[in-house]
Amino acid sequence: MFIYTCRAGTIRFFAVIVLAAAALAALVIFVPAYQPVSAGTGTESGSGDAVKVSYDKIKTNEDRVRFLSQFGYEVAEDPLETAEITIPEKFDKVYAGYNEIQKAQGLDLSKYRRKTVMRYTYEVKNYDGYNGGRVLANVIVYRGRVIGGDICSADPQGFVHGFEGAIKMQ
Repeated sequence: MFIYTCRAGTIRFFAVIVLAAAALAALVIFVPAYQPVSAGTGTESGSGDAVKVSYDKIKTNEDRVRFLSQFGYEVAEDPLETAEITIPEKFDKVYAGYNEIQKAQGLDLSKYRRKTVMRYTYEVKNYDGYNGGRVLANVIVYRGRVIGGDICSADPQGFVHGFEGAIKMQ
């Protein structure tokens, strides 16, 4: 005959472990995925009338082209480059400056540290006021949601700004 004994402390310990696992499972099930503050609630500036900008449901190339057209950009049908990138855990000076551009447009890359995301680069056909060469649009997508991006020139002395307008980068 086999007899097993356990102390009340052991029972309490396993009860706490089971409750913690149940609480974690409930959080995973009932808490929705992270959504940027501006996702689906952004507005386009400049025209006086507020225009709703959607950052969600960006799954296909047509969705990305449509996303950029919300800001008035006409881009080439196919991206110049498609790259899988990993947002670093620690931001260096360049990433910190780039994230300031994202924060100015209601997005924040720091919430996606160590995540692998997709960056799509398009050539902008209708950028006014710049004769220095090609203008590019970068769109950063994570799980069907735009989490960042910019409009920039390919010229080393060019510019970088968010989707809606110029932001000086230092």
